[in-house]
Amino acid sequence: MEILIPTKLRKTPVYDVYWNFAYERQNVFFNRLLGEQNPWTSDPVIEKYKFTNTYRILDRVSQFLMSNIINQDEKNNLSDEDRLFRILIFKIFNKIETWQLLEKSIDAISWSGYSFNKYDKVLNAAFNNHTTIYSAAYIMASGKNSFGCIRKHQNHLKLLELMMENNLPKQISSSGSMAELYHLLLSYPLLGQFLAYQYATDINYSSLTNFSEEEFVMAGPGAHDGILKCFSDRGTYSDEDIIRYMMDNQEHEFDRLSLDFKNLFGRPLQLIDCQNLFCEVGKYARVSHPKIRDKSGRTRIKQVYKTKGALPAPCFPKKWGLSNAIQYFYSSHSLGTEIPQETQ
Repeated sequence: MEILIPTKLRKTPVYDVYWNFAYERQNVFFNRLLGEQNPWTSDPVIEKYKFTNTYRILDRVSQFLMSNIINQDEKNNLSDEDRLFRILIFKIFNKIETWQLLEKSIDAISWSGYSFNKYDKVLNAAFNNHTTIYSAAYIMASGKNSFGCIRKHQNHLKLLELMMENNLPKQISSSGSMAELYHLLLSYPLLGQFLAYQYATDINYSSLTNFSEEEFVMAGPGAHDGILKCFSDRGTYSDEDIIRYMMDNQEHEFDRLSLDFKNLFGRPLQLIDCQNLFCEVGKYARVSHPKIRDKSGRTRIKQVYKTKGALPAPCFPKKWGLSNAIQYFYSSHSLGTEIPQETQ
C-alpha cells in the first residue's frame, strides 16, 4: 500500500465541513438518546434534511438487523446456514417492512425451511399490490440476464439459492480477512464492489466472522463524489487511501477544529463510517457549498428529515466490547431505558 503524504493533498473548504458534520450529526444521536427535545441541532441543514448517522451501525436498518435478526438468531442458537440466510435475505431488500411481511407470511424465515415458491408468492402479492419491497438506499441489478426470471425479486431469490447451495457459510468461515470475505461475495453475480462491501460489513456484525472494521474498505459512488468535494487535488491516492487517511487522522482533526467529538462509547470512527461520511458530506455540501458541484450534477437534497418517535437503546455486536461503557453511560445519565440484553 502506498504511503499517504498529507502535504500532497489539496483540501477544499468542504474538508472541514466533513469533520463538523461528523461532530454535529453524532450530537443529534446523543441528544435524542438522552431524551432531549427537538431541535437536537443548531445546524439548519442537518435539522431540515435527512442524513444517515455518523456511525453506520446507528442507522435504523442496521439497528433492526442487529437487534431483531443477528443477536436474536445467536441467542436462539440457529445454525450458521440459517443465520447467514436470514442476514442475506434481509439485506437483499434492505427494507424492514419487507422483512416483517415475510415474517408474518412465512412460518420461519430460514434456509432449512426455504421454498422458492413460498417466498415468491408472498413477494409477488406485495408487488401486485403496488407495495415497494426494496429500499432505495442500494440499487441492485434486476438479474434477468443471470437467472432468467421475469421479476427482480425472483432473480434475487435465485442468487440467494446459488450462494447457499455453494455452501457460502463454510466458505465464509474459511475467510481469513475482511478483504477475502469481500472478494468471495464479489465473485457472485449481481454483487458489484459497493454491495459486496456492504454485505461483508453486515455479515461481520455477526459472530460468523470476527474481522476488524479497520482492515478493509471499498468506496462507493457517493463517497467518491464526497471525496472530490473535499479535495481539489489528491495526486495518485485512491479513494480507499483517502478514507483510511480520514480514519487515521480523526483525533487530530477534531482537536484542530476544537470539536469535542463524542465517539461511540469509546469506539472511534472506522473505515466504513468514514466512507459513509463522505457520502453524506457530499449531499450536505449541495446546500452549504453549492459552487462545489457534484460530479453527477445533483444540486439539491431530496429527503427531508422526519422524526419517528423516541430513540430506542442502541444494539451492537457483543465482540465490540461496548457493554461496560454503555452501562456507565446509562447509569451516569440516569436513563430509565433498559439496555437490550443482546448488548450486555
